[in-house]
Amino acid sequence: MTDVTTIRRNLALREYDIKETADARPVPFSIKFVKKNGELVFVPKAIAAGLPFSAKDNRMRGVMPVDNKLNKIGHITAVDIDAIVEWNGKKVIL
Repeated sequence: MTDVTTIRRNLALREYDIKETADARPVPFSIKFVKKNGELVFVPKAIAAGLPFSAKDNRMRGVMPVDNKLNKIGHITAVDIDAIVEWNGKKVIL
């Protein structure tokens, strides 16, 4: 049984795949992940974004930081799904 402060990775990825609401607005989320160099990155509000390669084949997802009005405030970052440690404030577990 999982704790309420955790989320299974496959469920987090399913939430990531819900890219828009019924009225075509992007669905924001928060994410914390570890970069290849070991740096821990926290993005408090982001939306799903496309990548210039097959994301699913490479086990990567695109993340675009946004502000409170969902305006883009950074660049798309490719995130390895194995490096995700937190999703919407919940610890990611296998």
